[in-house]
Amino acid sequence: MRILIVKLSSLGDVVHAMPAVQDIRRAVPQARMDWVVEPAFADLVRRCDGVERAIECGLRQWRRAPFARASRQGFLAFRAQLQAQRYDAVIDLQGLTKSALVAWLARLAPGGLRHALAHRTDGSGYEAPTRWVADRCIATPRHIHAVDRSRLLCAQALGYPAGGPEVFGLRPADRPDRSQGLHDADDVVLVHGTSRADKLWPEDHWIALARRLVAQGHRLGLPHGSDEEWQRAQRLAAAVGEAARPWPRLSLADLADRMARAAGVIGVDSGLSHLATALDRPHVQIYNHDTAWRTGPVGRLRQVSVVASPTPSVEAVWAAWQRVHTVKGDVIPEPAA
Repeated sequence: MRILIVKLSSLGDVVHAMPAVQDIRRAVPQARMDWVVEPAFADLVRRCDGVERAIECGLRQWRRAPFARASRQGFLAFRAQLQAQRYDAVIDLQGLTKSALVAWLARLAPGGLRHALAHRTDGSGYEAPTRWVADRCIATPRHIHAVDRSRLLCAQALGYPAGGPEVFGLRPADRPDRSQGLHDADDVVLVHGTSRADKLWPEDHWIALARRLVAQGHRLGLPHGSDEEWQRAQRLAAAVGEAARPWPRLSLADLADRMARAAGVIGVDSGLSHLATALDRPHVQIYNHDTAWRTGPVGRLRQVSVVASPTPSVEAVWAAWQRVHTVKGDVIPEPAA
C-alpha cells in the first residue's frame, strides 16, 4: 500500500505529524510512505521512521517569483517527482490551499482516495479548497491537540483504531560532534527565540534561570536562527559568563543532533521546543498564552508546559525543570483495561 502524507510546514506542525506516521507503521505494516514537505524541513522528515521519500515542495519560494525561470523549473521538477508514484491514499494533514494543491496534483492508484480534514479545529488554520479536493472529508473533535488531530485523521482514513502511546520516531544522527564546543550531557539548551514577539520570555528571566542552571553544574547552549536571536544570545552569554555559549548558526538537522545529546531543553513556544519533545529530551516549554493544550507536551513525564499571563515566573519554570530533569521514563502509561 502506498501512502502520501502532505504536511508542508511549519517546523512545529511537521513534528506534530510524526506520531501519525508511527501509528500507520504499527497498524499497516505493509505501508510505504512518502511525505511532501518544504525544503527547510526535509532533512528531519527523512529521519522519521517509516518515511521512504521526502518530496521537497518549495511553494513559498516559488510564489515570491512565480514567473522566474528557476521557479518554473523547480515546480516542474517537484511535479515530476510527486507524480512518479501512484498512491492508494493521499492524506492532507495541513488543511490549507497549498496542501490541497499538492493533494490534487498527486496521482491515485486505482481505487485510491484523497483524505482531508472536514473542518477547522480550534486554534488552527483551515481553508475551503481542502474540502473541494478531498474524496473523503473526515471530522474530528474541534477542540483537539495538534498531534491527536493528525493521528485521528490518519486512523479514520486508513481504518484502524486510534490511540496508543505517542511515538515520534525521529532518529538523530549517531555521530558525535564536539567541533563547535558542545559538551553533550552537561548542556542545557535555552530556546529563547521565536517568530512571535508575544511568545518571548523576558531576558532578565532567562538570565536568572541561566545562573541557577550554571550553579547546578550545567553549561548552556544558546541556538539562534536570525540576527535578532544572535544578538539576544550574545547578551545572555555576556550576562551569565563562560558557561553560556551561543551556538553557531546550524542547519535544522545539526540542531536536532546537538539537542538530542544535551541534558535537556528549556524553551518558549517554538518549533525548536516541539523538536525537543520529539527527541525525548527533558524539556520545559514556556507559554505566555493558554495554548499549551493544543501544541504542548501532553501525557509525558519528561516534558511539561508552564503557562501564565503575562508570562511564567522564573520560580515556576525552575520548579518544572527540577521535576523533569531527573525523570528516567518517557510517557505516562495508559491505564489497564
